[in-house]
Parts: sequence; C-alpha cells; structure tokens
Amino acid sequence: MTDALSPYLQATPAILAVIYIVNFFIAFTIIFLERKNPSATLAWLMILFIVPGFGILLYVLLSQNISRHKIFILTHFEEKRMNDALFHQVEDMKNNQFVYSSRSEARWKDMIRLNQLYGNAFLTQDNQIRVLTQGAEKFSQLLNDIADAKENIHIEYFILKPDNVGLAFLDALAKKAEEGVAVRLLLDAVGSSGIRKRHIQKLKQAGGQVAFFFPPKLFRFFNFKLNYRNHRKLAIIDSKVAYLGGFNVANEYVGISSRFSAWRDTHIRVEGGCVQDIDARFVLDWRFASGEDLSIPVDYYTFPPMDSSTGVQIVSCGPDSPSTEIKLAYLKMIARAERNIYLQTPYFIPDESIFEALKMAALSGVDVRIMIPNQPDHPFVYWVTYSNVGSLLESGVKVYIYDRGFLHAKMITVDSEVSSVGSANFDIRSFKLNFECNAILYDRAVAKKMEEEFEHDIMNSFRLTPVIYRNRSTWIKFKESMGRLVSDIL
Repeated sequence: MTDALSPYLQATPAILAVIYIVNFFIAFTIIFLERKNPSATLAWLMILFIVPGFGILLYVLLSQNISRHKIFILTHFEEKRMNDALFHQVEDMKNNQFVYSSRSEARWKDMIRLNQLYGNAFLTQDNQIRVLTQGAEKFSQLLNDIADAKENIHIEYFILKPDNVGLAFLDALAKKAEEGVAVRLLLDAVGSSGIRKRHIQKLKQAGGQVAFFFPPKLFRFFNFKLNYRNHRKLAIIDSKVAYLGGFNVANEYVGISSRFSAWRDTHIRVEGGCVQDIDARFVLDWRFASGEDLSIPVDYYTFPPMDSSTGVQIVSCGPDSPSTEIKLAYLKMIARAERNIYLQTPYFIPDESIFEALKMAALSGVDVRIMIPNQPDHPFVYWVTYSNVGSLLESGVKVYIYDRGFLHAKMITVDSEVSSVGSANFDIRSFKLNFECNAILYDRAVAKKMEEEFEHDIMNSFRLTPVIYRNRSTWIKFKESMGRLVSDIL
C-alpha cells in the first residue's frame, strides 16, 4: 500500500509549493495592483493562506475586477440626446430657471444635482406612483398590464424559478408573443439557473426572445463572473408602464413557499417620464446580453402631459464602474435628514461611511429606525447584519426585527419628503458587485405611504433593545465574529 501511494506522497510537496507560489502572486496582485480597501484585502489574504487551494478557486470565481470594462455602450445619437437633455436641465437649475414641481424637489435640489452629475440621472416630474408591498397584488397588476400590452414587453429579473408562479408568468409572456407583441425576457444566469430550455421553449417558439446575463462559458456550474450578477428587477410594458423594486418571480414572492411563511417586499408601478429611463436601462442591459441592436426610443425625454407631479430619478450602478452611485444617493439622504430616517433591508452590511452617517444622524436627534428580518434566507450574512444593527443601538438607532415571514424590502425614506425603492440592499455587494437599479422619489405622499407601511410592519416586529443585544448568547457572538471576518467580500 505504501509503495502504491509513494508517487502521490512525493508529488504532494511540489503541489503545495505551486499552490503557495500562486497564492503569493495573487496576494501581490491584491495588495499592489487591485487596491481593494484594507479590510477586503485582509479578508482575502486570510482566506488564501488559511485554505490555500480553495482560496485560489474562490478568488478566480469571486474577485475579478471588471471596472475597466465598457459593458453598456450608447450610440453616438443616444449619448448626445441624453447628455444634451441632462446638460440643459443642470444649467437651468444652476441659473434658477428650473421650475420644481414640489417642495420636496426644491428642498432636495442638491441631491438631485448629485444624481445628475454622478449618476447621469435625469429628473422627470410627470410621474404617477403606486406602492406595492404584497406579492399577490404586484403580480396580479403586472399580469393585467402584460395582458393589455399592444407593442412590446421588456422583462428583466434576477430570479425566475420554474415553479407555479414562474411557469404561469412565462405562459403569460408566451401568449402575448403569439399575439405579435415583441417580448424580451432578460434573466440573470446565476439567479435564474433553474430555468432550462424546456421552460422557455414555448415563449421562444411564439416569437419571444430570451437572453441570460453573464452566462457560464464552459461549464454550467463554473462561472468566471459568479460574483457579478444582474440584480435588477424591471418590467416595462409598451414604454408606458414600468415596475421596479425588490420582487422576483417565484412562489415565495407571493407567500406560497414552504420555506417562508410570508414574504414582505416593496415594489412600485410607475407611469410617466421615468418609464423611458427604466426602459433605457433595460435596452442597455439587453443589448449587452443578447447582442441585438435594440435602440432606445427616439422620443427620449419628451413627456406626455399628466396631472401628477411626482419627481423621479432612476439611478443605476454596477461593478463595470468604480463609482457607487446608489450608495452615494443613500449617503446623501442620511446626511441631509433632519427629522426621521426609516430604513428596511434584508441585508445590512454597509461600508464605514454609511455606518457612521447613521450614527451621526441618530446622535444629532434624528429618529433613525432600521428594520431587518428575523427569518434569514442566508444565515451567514444574517449574523453579520445582526451584528451591524446591534452596534448602532448605543447611538440611539431604533432596530426592529420583522417577525412575520421574510422582509426583503429595500426602502429608505427621509423626513417624509424623499424616498428610494429598488433592487439595491444596504450592503457592499449591492454598492460594488451587483448591477442594481433604484428609483429616487421626491414626493411627500409617496414618502408618507412608505412610512405608513413601515409603521404597520412595526406591529409585526419586536424591538431589539441594547439590553437584549448585550445579553445575546455566546453562540450568537461567535457567529457574528466569524461573519465580520469576511464581511467585506460577502
């Protein structure tokens, strides 16, 4: 037996030597070339040298830098049209010639400017907003709008599962494709990895088109872009109605999953000028994923007259850019708060700037309330979230643990004037690694609606007090400590 194993035993030192040499070069790259933040650098070095071979595999899958890649490309005409419209709007605001449609817009004009200059986000003012917090209501309304579609349906989701809800959704799209409506379905290759050819065959045979974002190139389960996912949840019907928020398409999102007793999320249905911004976001994503030369509508930034006066900016971010547009929008909202901040998120793993801004707001007398779920979908991430909210308690932040199913909403509202809804969580992954899309809403009625939903959710939550947190078990403290070690690469 020893003789049979002898060649392998002799080869082991050589293999280990190669692994550690590779580790050294990766460590050199992380420290001197990639210029990650210090905590992320230390986390990667720890993984590389504690579990050398596995660490190399994780690095290959999770730590590619794509910020230098130009993924989404505008045509010359599109770029000129969008830049000209944005330039004139910025100049009108600078010269006090711009007419704000509400007090909320006027008060938050510095944030509007931030999103214009840093996120290329045009302010539209003719929007009608409907807030949707229950999955059954959201999907019923969406399916009705799909049934009424006459020209085109653009759908983009992170998760679509081949369960009862997902298959019914695909059938509804296939029916419209059979009627001659142009149907385009864009799914993330990892989030929707359960979708097979047989599930979309009917839609494609009916003339619908399907594309996957960052699919694996060689093997189905080995994706070199595993860490960079399209987390957006968008639906645009006839370029007139759009949906944006946290709901994906699967049984759990309508509360019929055996894993989750109920599901609480936030989505919005919008009509008005911002629909063109959402549709433009889809077109850019679709062109990259499908290769189809689909154009952004030529009537971009021309708006039909409407009675509503809700101001909206659509802000996107992703790892293709070193900018963190949505994080800066969140940070600006927190920093400008004077009365209250209501924040809901399933994952709370922010960077130091967001963390300190929330502390400062609470210590300044702002009523800061954060709500997280009690029922985790990712336990490892959950204990980092629990640790982070716990450390804010001594600053006066009020923390609520939602206890009626799973809370998946990504919502913040400030001073009953401005709010944000979208796909971006309050974590480093959403700020730097995922492709996200949020709506910034300047409207007191919408903000009040968000606050009312938050206050209703408090009735289904329990308050995490400093005493309760200090008396947590040793086992919980251990899980928190382990999670914090690698929180910067989650």
